[in-house]
Amino acid sequence: MLRIYHAPGTRSVRPIWLCYELGLAVEVTPIDFAAAFRNSPEWRAISPAGKVPALTDGELTLFESGAIVEYILDRYGEGRLRPPPGTAERALHQQWCWFSEATLARPLGVVGLMRRRPEELPAAAADSARECIGVVDAALIGRDFLLGAAFTAADVMMGYSLALLESLRLVEQVHHPHACSYLERLRVREAYQRAAAA
Repeated sequence: MLRIYHAPGTRSVRPIWLCYELGLAVEVTPIDFAAAFRNSPEWRAISPAGKVPALTDGELTLFESGAIVEYILDRYGEGRLRPPPGTAERALHQQWCWFSEATLARPLGVVGLMRRRPEELPAAAADSARECIGVVDAALIGRDFLLGAAFTAADVMMGYSLALLESLRLVEQVHHPHACSYLERLRVREAYQRAAAA
């Protein structure tokens, strides 16, 4: 059985949400996210960087949320929640998966910022994030999801990043109405709600 090691509010929400969307049996194993546990030899044997998520599936141990999402789709997705390989839609799917982490969330140093109050965000980081959120907002004009009418795993990847940035008061209805509506569409999904409550 798939086991995902989880700390609430972290990127481990992504693979848990994906498993729920796919109807997969998954064991969600909460971990103590305190520094002492994260630096323990036992945890570092599972997650060398000391972070979550981490996944075990039989003999395989894997870390990094995007890699875990890809693995789940490849191994258990049966063609669901991702366009076919070699298509323009698949390329766009990959673009949004990478954008959600490498461009939208990463430059903010999100892990460190989660411990700060929103008013303490460096202005340059907040401005950069708002510009990137604007890219997402524009892409959602006339669309329910990133690739159009169909929900995909790219929405799982992006949904976590946008929810995190909203918690930092960077996603705003007045500036990002399409992104806000999109985030609300994601939040009403049963699988999202289950993952967020895990």
